[in-house]
Amino acid sequence: MATVTQMKCACDACVCVIAIEDAVKKDGKNYCSDACADGHPNGEDCGHQGCAC
Repeated sequence: MATVTQMKCACDACVCVIAIEDAVKKDGKNYCSDACADGHPNGEDCGHQGCAC
């Protein structure tokens, strides 16, 4: 049986793949940043190069 250690950020617009152990956890979901976890309330991006969320 394989163990999942990485997954895509739960933000629909985000393309980041994150290590589950490093994820920002909110409402049972894993996000790559606080901006994604909070739904980009002020239009800020996630801060990761190559992602346009």
